[in-house]
Amino acid sequence: MAPIAFITEDPLAGAMPGPLTWAAIVALGIVSTAFAYILYFHILKVVGATNVLVVTFLVPVSAIILGVLFLGEIFLARHLTGMALIGVGLVVMDGRLTRRLVSRAQ
Repeated sequence: MAPIAFITEDPLAGAMPGPLTWAAIVALGIVSTAFAYILYFHILKVVGATNVLVVTFLVPVSAIILGVLFLGEIFLARHLTGMALIGVGLVVMDGRLTRRLVSRAQ
C-alpha cells in the first residue's frame, strides 16, 4: 500500500507526527505484536498446539462481553447459550476433566 500512497498522494507534505505519537506506535508494535508472539510461542511450547488453539474460541466470548460493557449492546439468552457451548467445547477439547472423571469412575 505504501507505493500506491506515494503515487496517489503526497504523504510527506503533511505535518509529521510528534515524538509522543511515534512512541505510541513503537509501544503498540512491541506490546501488541512482539510480546504477543513471544507469549504465544511460549504457551505453544508448554501446553501444545491443540490447547493453544482453543484460545481462539474465546474471541467471540470476549467480543460479546466487550460489546455489552463498552458499546451498550444487549446481552441476549442466545449469547449466554453460545458462551456455554463454547465452554463445554473447551472442556471437552482440553480433556483434563474427562480424564479425571474416567479415573474416578474406575
